[in-house]
Amino acid sequence: MAHEPGSPAAAHVAGPGPMEAGIVDALREALSPEYLEVVNESARHNVPAGSETHFKVVIAAGAFRGMSRLARHRMVNRLLAGPIAGGVHALALHAMTPDEVALRQGGTAHTVDSPACRGGDGTFT
Repeated sequence: MAHEPGSPAAAHVAGPGPMEAGIVDALREALSPEYLEVVNESARHNVPAGSETHFKVVIAAGAFRGMSRLARHRMVNRLLAGPIAGGVHALALHAMTPDEVALRQGGTAHTVDSPACRGGDGTFT
């Protein structure tokens, strides 16, 4: 899922831009995740419309079994080093194993919403 329907990110970008598509492709190819959600949260920040600068990635993959949270984040950052090299300012990662997803309340990988941007009201002037 690239965007949650009705979310500010979905309203901001008509479809996945090249940066978002690169993130999705790199993670799917390398990790074959059971769940992958990439949300362009740029609309919540003080950037021009259509920007791809702030992302949230929620991923559940068997490849994370036996790894610490830090090791998972390092792996994802290495995998995305190329795709996000062009200007991603913020990347929120929620990396889980499928077993951890099953233990979560409701058995879903959905995470809490990201905090509001403290650097602007989401409009670009």
